[in-house]
Amino acid sequence: MINIPKGTKDMLPADSHKWHAVEAVARSVARRYNVKQIRTPVFESAELYLRSIGDEPDIVNKEMYIFEDKRGRRLALRPEGTAGVVRSFVENNLGETLPLKVFYIESLYRYEQPQAGRYREHHQFGAEFFGSPLPSFDIEIISMAHDFLREIGFDGDGLTLELNSIGCPTCRAEYNKALRKFLADNTDKLCDDCKRRATTNPLRALDCKVKSCREIYKSAPSIRDHLCDDCKAHHKAVTDGLDAAGISYTETPDLVRGLDYYTRTVFEFVRGGLTLLGGGRYDGLCESLGGKPTPCVGFGCGLERLIDGAEKSGIAFERPAPDVYVAAQCDGARGECARIVRELRGGGLAAETDIMGKSLKAQFKYADRQGYKYVITLGESELESGVYTAKRMADGATYEIRKTDVLGDVRRII
Repeated sequence: MINIPKGTKDMLPADSHKWHAVEAVARSVARRYNVKQIRTPVFESAELYLRSIGDEPDIVNKEMYIFEDKRGRRLALRPEGTAGVVRSFVENNLGETLPLKVFYIESLYRYEQPQAGRYREHHQFGAEFFGSPLPSFDIEIISMAHDFLREIGFDGDGLTLELNSIGCPTCRAEYNKALRKFLADNTDKLCDDCKRRATTNPLRALDCKVKSCREIYKSAPSIRDHLCDDCKAHHKAVTDGLDAAGISYTETPDLVRGLDYYTRTVFEFVRGGLTLLGGGRYDGLCESLGGKPTPCVGFGCGLERLIDGAEKSGIAFERPAPDVYVAAQCDGARGECARIVRELRGGGLAAETDIMGKSLKAQFKYADRQGYKYVITLGESELESGVYTAKRMADGATYEIRKTDVLGDVRRII
């Protein structure tokens, strides 16, 4: 038998309703915020990610699936969602009418050690807003993320918005000098990855998950002490806007994001120590990919991790029950059963009849296991009279269904 590759996971029929529920909420919230869907290729030029992410982060060094096609072109499977969306924005001249707000639901690929809620192929719901440097843009996308998580069922004191500003390139350059000195003074205590980051990308070191490093970074200089006046004013306006919107938050000075292109606002929604969704502002990415300077904000949410976190938090995803199963008591009734099913399906109802040649008892057993609300049974007497019986599976109550108005009678009882 050929097994599934390590770090991947099948979405099985028994779990599909969870995915449908989450995606339905994502689409519903996006519609209310006037956010249109975008789809980009699963593979892009590797140069796109090398230019947008930077050469040093772990996502490039350790995690990207890079390969050559038959003509020797260097391509990469999509490791994150933002770069491809920005490439499409630039290439297709989507900036003629701003703001432009888009969302995506797509698969991402990273060669990393599989863990709970994180796979080498995983799926993400994300949004990217193009066009405004104003703090209101940050507030808009945080509000959308907040509404999405609340409608999934994450609410109350357990859900925390962690917020920080990592400044603009100007003030961050000054901070990097101070941080490099701090890392150099503690280099003998750092993990190997942080020793490398100390010279290549010191801000990224603060995102290290190694416990000993995290203890050391508690005494690291804070980016908040190095923000320029414009970045301080921007952050203050963001927090004031969140206060006005009634969205609570926790100032988290050591919060950074793992990709190089972020500027100013960065945020994460966390519950029980699990990061459910993260994002921030990236004002220079469009220009770095050949487009006009265009300020942007965005977020990404891993669906596997979200669903896993929801279930651990006691959030139940209701399994939709199909409407009507039409059971044949004799072979002569199978044709009429099929006709009734076609009529019900044509009227928008979920209906099914036996296509396996099962006995009546086995048909009822199947209908019960599938969760059908009603079963209509047809035998010789029903065919003669033109009046059928529908049984409500929840309590055994029965109803008459007329051959002349099957759809109307079924709609009435449902």
